[in-house]
Amino acid sequence: MAAFLLRRLGQVIPTLLILSVLVFALQQLMPGDPALILAGEERGDPEVLAQIRSELLLDRPLVEQYLHWLWRVLHGDFGFSWRIRLPVAELILSKLPVTFQLASMSFVIGVALGVPLGVLSAVWKDRPSDWVINGVALFGISMPNFWLGIMMILLFSVQLGWLPPSGYVPLWEDPVQSLATTIMPAFVLGTGVASILMRHTRAAMLSALSQDYVRTARAKGVAERRVVFRHALRNALIPVVTLGTVEFGKLLAGAVLTEQIFTIPGFGKLVVDAVFNRDYPVVQGVVLATALIFVTLSLIADLLYMAINPRMRQA
Repeated sequence: MAAFLLRRLGQVIPTLLILSVLVFALQQLMPGDPALILAGEERGDPEVLAQIRSELLLDRPLVEQYLHWLWRVLHGDFGFSWRIRLPVAELILSKLPVTFQLASMSFVIGVALGVPLGVLSAVWKDRPSDWVINGVALFGISMPNFWLGIMMILLFSVQLGWLPPSGYVPLWEDPVQSLATTIMPAFVLGTGVASILMRHTRAAMLSALSQDYVRTARAKGVAERRVVFRHALRNALIPVVTLGTVEFGKLLAGAVLTEQIFTIPGFGKLVVDAVFNRDYPVVQGVVLATALIFVTLSLIADLLYMAINPRMRQA
């Protein structure tokens, strides 16, 4: 186990390094001059533009700019936001708990709905219940998040008045109000995750239920509930775990449209604002943080494989 962890951790550094190079190179292709945006009303003054470019090293070669930024990152300094003059690390840490709360709630909803429905759909294969569950899953996959969000606001906020239409209250300030402001966006995101997990759980369960060890268990008189949950589901969860970690990473990366509709000040809004304002340090910091999240989730998925399937521990 220790050797496995060391090998996986050894893959993190080159992955993040390559990603940082790609992000730094690609963002240079973005149209517009950051100095013009930062100069504001003084964008017509050549001296002001020259001073901004000098302070931000925009007048240096790209390689020198990248190496300077990388050296600071290696020392824990992601730089300052060019637009609001705050440390990038501070911005990320202030937005990450918001998105983490929303993503966690969405993921719990997705797992609670998707996995059980996927198991039931596989057990009830080709029955009317199976058709209904598949139809609901297909509807959930096809339905745009922004449309569902608007419909939920119209129903639960405008018509019924049960929930606030937008805004965000931190969990540590008022748990009840925080839940009220995040339950609708969490449900919007969770339905999409649930639909995807349901389809993959159903496919994995159908494959597991057709294996020889399941037929052997049934021939020995093992109860059907034990066959489904003890033998089939445990093996079927392996691909579902992979998909689940990827979906959770997507949620953490930022649900831009959903956060915009419900005015959630999370990761997605931070990235969008940074891109539109050519705030390169923020874009770079957010991308590296997102990549680190995905790498960490991938490692967690591998550890869960070993916990679910003992044969992988032997391998």
